[in-house]
Amino acid sequence: MSAGMFVELGREAIVLTLTLGFPVLMTALVVGFLVGLFQALTQIQEQTLAFVPKVLAVLLVLSLTLPWMMTTMVEYTRQLIENIPHTLGR
Repeated sequence: MSAGMFVELGREAIVLTLTLGFPVLMTALVVGFLVGLFQALTQIQEQTLAFVPKVLAVLLVLSLTLPWMMTTMVEYTRQLIENIPHTLGR
């Protein structure tokens, strides 16, 4: 097994991780920005106002994207397992 194969496997894992995490992270970022903007405009400095909407939004996005995430992860894992003989050179 060459070093290039290890690099390719690592690259695929990183891309998959970024792809699966992007919807959740972007949701938290956008909701956090909007809540922060609202707090700055109204001068309300309540800590739970910043926390609760982000948690609810992230849970909503997770519940909507979880089937896609699971399908993607299962497909990636299936490909990894199927390619074990090719990776070992047999």
